[in-house]
Amino acid sequence: MNVMLILAHPDKGSFNHSIASAAADALTEAGHTVWRHDLYAEGFDPLLPKNEFSRGALLPPLIEQHCLELTTADGIIVIHPNWWGMPPAILSGWVDRVVRPGRAYEFVGSDKGDGVPRGLLKARSAIVFNTSDTVEQREAEVFGDPLQLIWEKCIFELCGVRNFHRRIFRVVVTSKEAERRQWLTDTQVLVHRIFPGKRD
Repeated sequence: MNVMLILAHPDKGSFNHSIASAAADALTEAGHTVWRHDLYAEGFDPLLPKNEFSRGALLPPLIEQHCLELTTADGIIVIHPNWWGMPPAILSGWVDRVVRPGRAYEFVGSDKGDGVPRGLLKARSAIVFNTSDTVEQREAEVFGDPLQLIWEKCIFELCGVRNFHRRIFRVVVTSKEAERRQWLTDTQVLVHRIFPGKRD
């Protein structure tokens, strides 16, 4: 199984990077191939230029590579912090440039905004790992957890990925080492459950 792993955090010493490593290790242990991308380390350009609007646009090699991996992956993992109830700008730009019409989804019928979307991704399962410094009750009561809707409904379900899972680790800023170790164990348990190996 090929799993695409997308990481969006600028600090290499961040807990997000630890999550990414734990997830990648779990996938490798299960015998899967990991297509791992650290967007900041790659210097991914999040700005969608006008010449990439059309479906048949000639894409830069890096964008073409990401598109090919996204559309052929058997599974997808995304890791990022919750910033203002949104993914980091670099990850939002990745969605703009890589989750493309004609590749990740299409509209049945009219393509003027009134058609019915049909997902084109091969992957049937996706996991999003988030870190947060907001307690769960405040997140739910005050902010409404917009990231759940963004990833589950606006992106993955629209693109045909219906087996969606999300794990939030909070509150990171006040967490202790033992708690973070347990979170990394939880990460690997979830990855093994959603993407089991041949022997599982």
